[in-house]
Amino acid sequence: MWALLPLVAAVCACEDFGLKPAGQGELRWILEGEGPSTRASAEIPDTNDFILRVTDSQGKILYDGAYGNSPESLLVDAGSYTVSVRSIEFTTPGFARPLYGDEQVVVVKAGASVTVKLNCVLQNAGVRIHLAPDFLTSYPDGVLYLKAGDTRLMYGYSEKRIAYFNPGEVTLILYNLGHDEVLLSRTLDARTVLTLNISAPHGGGGTATSSTISVAVDTAKIWNNESYAIGGGGNGGSGGGSSSGGSGDDDDRGDEIDNAYSVAQASSHAGESGVWVFGYIVGGDLSTAGTTVKTSKVTKTTHLAIASRSTVTAKTSCVAVELPKGSVRDALNLVDHPDLIGTRVYLKGNLVPSYFGTTGLKGVSDYVLK
Repeated sequence: MWALLPLVAAVCACEDFGLKPAGQGELRWILEGEGPSTRASAEIPDTNDFILRVTDSQGKILYDGAYGNSPESLLVDAGSYTVSVRSIEFTTPGFARPLYGDEQVVVVKAGASVTVKLNCVLQNAGVRIHLAPDFLTSYPDGVLYLKAGDTRLMYGYSEKRIAYFNPGEVTLILYNLGHDEVLLSRTLDARTVLTLNISAPHGGGGTATSSTISVAVDTAKIWNNESYAIGGGGNGGSGGGSSSGGSGDDDDRGDEIDNAYSVAQASSHAGESGVWVFGYIVGGDLSTAGTTVKTSKVTKTTHLAIASRSTVTAKTSCVAVELPKGSVRDALNLVDHPDLIGTRVYLKGNLVPSYFGTTGLKGVSDYVLK
């Protein structure tokens, strides 16, 4: 569960002449915030599995593969580069298939280091249907379809998942007694999830002579909520409202985790206490590891390192995490639990500017493994 970040991604550059081969620069990338906030968080794949692609101005692919397997940086010739990331390959409508991604074009100068911050947001759109008991009674043999272009997706009466589509027009169709009846059509925008509450208060076999529509917007993500009454007999109308979103609305820890800092954000929040930070456990033994973390046969139970992706080993790209004596250390230390390396973790503690030569998180009081 991740905090939704602004649509505009930032690009950071610093001159570093003399460290790069002549005519070359360094290209880096991070997922700023590591993903979006959503009520359907179970549908989001691990960010390690996001698909990263780096191409030059001629379209030559420099990297195309899992974000978690990508190098920390690439030495590239001075020029223009496109860096994109997407959570899945999405070509046809389907259930539980939200597409998150971002794409940035940057210019790398000779001798410079450029970091692309990718802010993943929902790229496609979804529809979720809630059926009232009177609809099920009135149309026991009916079949609902969602149609986009030439594609029809059957929405079973017991279906609980969200159906995802490319942005554009989607039509809801009821097949009953041997013929199709168009109930409604809506144009879906990217980042929109439309919930349709379908009822049939006046018995089965009727036609959609009118509808009663209400719209509520959720600020966590654009969740539109509409009610459609088959043969409702009302004049129709609309209304609006908003409510807080995200998982864990009734759980204080869930709300806090939704706003956790990424490893990339942690250094700028040094000095803050009682905050959540998340990343991947990548190793330990920072007191003896030199410039990199030790990724196997760790000997110290007192600390570990987390990073923005599981392949990172440079100490300065990590947050060093103190494991206080007690349940936290017992559960997370890499001497007893070497299998935790590569695991996504949320940790609550106090951010400090320096611990083992990098940003630190001390006094860890709570954790969640993902």
